[in-house]
Amino acid sequence: MRKPSCNQVSEARLSMSKDMSEYRKEIDRIDDDIIRLLNERSKSVIEIGRIKKEKNADANLHTAGREAEIIERLTKLNTGPFPSEAVRSVYREIMSASLSLEAPQKVAYLGPRATFTHMACMQKFGSSVQYVPVHSIKEVFSEVERGRANFGVVPIENTTEGVVNHTLDMFIDSNLLIYGEILQEVSHHLLSKSGLIEDVKKINSHPHALAQCRNWLETNLPHVPAVEVASTARAAELCIDEPASAAIASELAGQLYGLKVIKARIEDNLNNFTRFLVLSQKPSERTGKDKTSLMLSVKDKVGALYDLLRPFASHGISMTKIESRPSQRKAWEYIFFVDVEGHKNEERVNRAIEEVKARCLFMKILGSYPVHS
Repeated sequence: MRKPSCNQVSEARLSMSKDMSEYRKEIDRIDDDIIRLLNERSKSVIEIGRIKKEKNADANLHTAGREAEIIERLTKLNTGPFPSEAVRSVYREIMSASLSLEAPQKVAYLGPRATFTHMACMQKFGSSVQYVPVHSIKEVFSEVERGRANFGVVPIENTTEGVVNHTLDMFIDSNLLIYGEILQEVSHHLLSKSGLIEDVKKINSHPHALAQCRNWLETNLPHVPAVEVASTARAAELCIDEPASAAIASELAGQLYGLKVIKARIEDNLNNFTRFLVLSQKPSERTGKDKTSLMLSVKDKVGALYDLLRPFASHGISMTKIESRPSQRKAWEYIFFVDVEGHKNEERVNRAIEEVKARCLFMKILGSYPVHS
């Protein structure tokens, strides 16, 4: 086969360069249009914020229903090749920036920075809000109750470790509402300053993270001591001044503290998710894909729980979760936390709730809110 001449190669390269140059010009033109349209969109957002304030000064600027509607419409509209999951991420940031134009938004969460709770916050609210890390779940509730934060984010359950009882207990005395939920994948990385496994003489992490990586640690680093610390982010922070220490933490923690990945995804259960709740003083509007959370106290008699929950079945409402906790007020008295499909303003859900209410000692609606999508 005859090789192309030098002139032919040069001409091909010139043609490729011209083609590439034209595509780049087209990309620049499209980017110019995107910036122009983003600013046009922002002007409309500012006007909507002004109208909201004039009509109801106490209204939530963040509207979960409208946000879900926008993302669902755009992902259905997307024909590719731009991936639909990236559409979600891009518009999460667009809406986050837009919300900050209406008014500064504060979100309190169980800190410190770079924990999985922080990552869940960013998944829900984007990077343009002000995040307020606090030291306990109780403080998250307090920040929202006192109006120092618009929203709070707390963990409620993990697929490996189960329910977070302290979060459930806080709802007994709090008047806050559940405004939304977030499902965050939990991927644990082994991180250190050097990134070399042979340098590791100690491993720091939160007790839950250590438990979720137990099999991997016993197989790969059986003689290295594991030390419990307050959070995965704190474990990463300790590595800065302790070159012989490694941390089990998130990828975000590694980036924040300048650490290298020794081994990614060392969790024993690869289907490891944590569910978080978004707290607010104000209710979330109906979206069509909602769930309702209830707190119930049942009479102490045979078949009481079955009798209590029967109206949900009779009205065709699926119960997605039930948890029990001691009431802390009377020995052997329990409070049940129940999640059902649907919004409390739906007729069938409302009828079922009224029937349940008549059968229990105490009922509290913790909120109706969009199902995570």
